[in-house]
Amino acid sequence: MFVRQQLCIPRHIISNMKFSTLRLSKNHMKKQCSYKTRSCVLSHQLLNGSFIRCCNSDATNPTNKSKARVQKLRRIQDRLEKIISSQETNSSVSPKWNEKEVIRYEIPYKPGDKKDTSQPLPQGYSPSYVEAVWYEWWQEMGFFKPNQKSEHKSEPFVMCLPPPNVTGNLHLGHALTVAIEDSIVRWNRMCGRETLWLPGCDHAGIATQVVVEKQLLSNTGQTRHDLGRVKFINEVWKWKEQKGNEIYKEVKRLGASLDWTKESFTMDKIYSRAVTEAFVRLHEDGTIYRSNSLVNWSCALKSAISDIEVDQVPISGRSLLSVPGYEDKVLFGCLEEFAYPLENSGEIVVATTRIETMLGDTAIAVNPDDPRYVHLIGDAVIHPFTGEKLPIIGDVSVDKDFGTGS
Repeated sequence: MFVRQQLCIPRHIISNMKFSTLRLSKNHMKKQCSYKTRSCVLSHQLLNGSFIRCCNSDATNPTNKSKARVQKLRRIQDRLEKIISSQETNSSVSPKWNEKEVIRYEIPYKPGDKKDTSQPLPQGYSPSYVEAVWYEWWQEMGFFKPNQKSEHKSEPFVMCLPPPNVTGNLHLGHALTVAIEDSIVRWNRMCGRETLWLPGCDHAGIATQVVVEKQLLSNTGQTRHDLGRVKFINEVWKWKEQKGNEIYKEVKRLGASLDWTKESFTMDKIYSRAVTEAFVRLHEDGTIYRSNSLVNWSCALKSAISDIEVDQVPISGRSLLSVPGYEDKVLFGCLEEFAYPLENSGEIVVATTRIETMLGDTAIAVNPDDPRYVHLIGDAVIHPFTGEKLPIIGDVSVDKDFGTGS
């Protein structure tokens, strides 16, 4: 049997066929179009509504199978024409998106009243409608307070909410933490245990100071030094009242079952006293001690800051870097050399990347294995500004090959 296959689709139809594709493989055609006649010509066209044309030596008496095939392909043609017409219609009309209607609970109520559930619910889910009124009623009923009359014999379950910083609003991380902890607290409460979840807010120290300083400079053009310590602390407390209350509102909107009668702030007097007492006890036990040490000093904040608040930037040589508080970039990674006059005669050259720190120098260190300076160990130099004598000491940690070796 000889079968010839031909698929002819006009160009304007192909360009509009975006969502449906007609695929007829050669094997598929041979399987579906097997004729018992000596020869057959099968062609597929989308021209003039003639989708199938079958030619064989006995075309006047087509088989039932060929008729069914013709009807099937005509149905496919009808579906393609509907898709093309719908695409042409949709391309001329842009889709319209309607904002979802916000349905609110507008039944008058007093704070602490139970929600009226006799009213029919709105057809669509509206969080503003569903969540309204309930939280105030939960607080009024004291559901979040520890049940001291609980007959449960196990130990009380007490947990503290990690206090969010007062520097700004909550974010997704806070929402996740509150949701997980709220589930734990509610589970223990439903198990009958005496449960307490403590709310609070963190003063955030340096971070809050920076935010308040920026706001103060923007609004009044003053710095904390212009205001003075007392007035600036009052500004910080104003910021806390503003942002702290906003944070608490956001936590309440999350439905957190916190006992708000025990709300606290890390700078409250009772907590400040507890912190002082803890440090005193740790010092008396010898766990912590006071000593001289290198610190991270912020020229902008005029304060020492912790290692976690410092960005370490490795540099390989001379580099100009932006520094807060300076309009122009500052040069780093450049060794400066200057000479200290010896007490008797001569001088010793010192290399440093921070020449301004020489004002606080108390000694000069050299490597005891360095033949250039071994004979100077034990001598002294004269500080050019203070006139003090600075001893020359030997220390194996000094790199002989770095700078001048002293």
